[in-house]
Amino acid sequence: MIKGALPREIKAPIAAELDEFERRFREDMRSRTPLLDRITHYIVKRKGKRIRPMFVFLTARLCGRVTDSTYRGASLIELLHTATLVHDDVVDDAFERRGVLSINAVWKNKIAVLVGDYLLAKGLLLSIDHDDIRLLRIVSQAVKQMSEGELLQIEKARRLDIREDIYYEIIRQKTASLVSSSCAVGAASAGASEETVAQMFQLGEDIGMAFQIKDDLFDYGKSGIGKPRGIDIREKKMTLPLIHVLSKTDQKTRRWIINTMKNHNHDRHRVKRVIEAVQHQGGLDYSTQVMRSYRDKAMQRLERFDHSVEAEGLRKLIDFVIERKY
Repeated sequence: MIKGALPREIKAPIAAELDEFERRFREDMRSRTPLLDRITHYIVKRKGKRIRPMFVFLTARLCGRVTDSTYRGASLIELLHTATLVHDDVVDDAFERRGVLSINAVWKNKIAVLVGDYLLAKGLLLSIDHDDIRLLRIVSQAVKQMSEGELLQIEKARRLDIREDIYYEIIRQKTASLVSSSCAVGAASAGASEETVAQMFQLGEDIGMAFQIKDDLFDYGKSGIGKPRGIDIREKKMTLPLIHVLSKTDQKTRRWIINTMKNHNHDRHRVKRVIEAVQHQGGLDYSTQVMRSYRDKAMQRLERFDHSVEAEGLRKLIDFVIERKY
């Protein structure tokens, strides 16, 4: 979730495309089953900022032009993204999403799982019915990677032995894969070459990596800003700020932190002390440095489009998702 107003100049190059996308996406979400139609209407009403479709349209314009395939690609990405959020809320037993009751909170887990399955199927059919096999291949790879990343994180959380390289692999699969697919889909929908599609994929991966590290930093930030602090610790998620401190601190502190994560992760006082340790021992500074290095790599990939309005829109969108307050 990304709070805060999205600057108008970011949307400006693709404002008409985003309006048309909303119309088409609402149509793509329709169902003849009354209960399902009510639920999909509920989902559409609580929409976010459509960051991923924006990447689709900007990269399509950057690599050629927006086509009907681009609109379908944006819908495919958003259907997949929404399906994963619905399923995640069930897995995490979450009752709110963007400050609104989750699907499982209103209609219970069984219905939420079926709704997520329905959204995935809608995306598949949308692509197959129009022979968008190139786009479907890109997005299907993202689905596979997101599942693998989630399972890898669960496996490692049990032992709390995530190294920095494993962390990067987890967030590359869990988060960056969908952003990279958004950029690749945009390029492919515009008829770009495989080489250009691969370049846009790498652009999206760098953005997605920076995005997730930024999200992980919020867990150790100031209270009252963004999500509540300590959520990742309570869920035994080993993120970059903590991984870095564990690799640098003394054995006594390391054992105490690991013990807190394993056995006292709901003790507010101990969680607060872990947060303070990460803050004071350079975890935030190091992670911010890594995040900015990914941002810089993404910006460098756009250098060959210096005089493009779309490239400037992408630069502003990258800065927005990296500098966001949540």
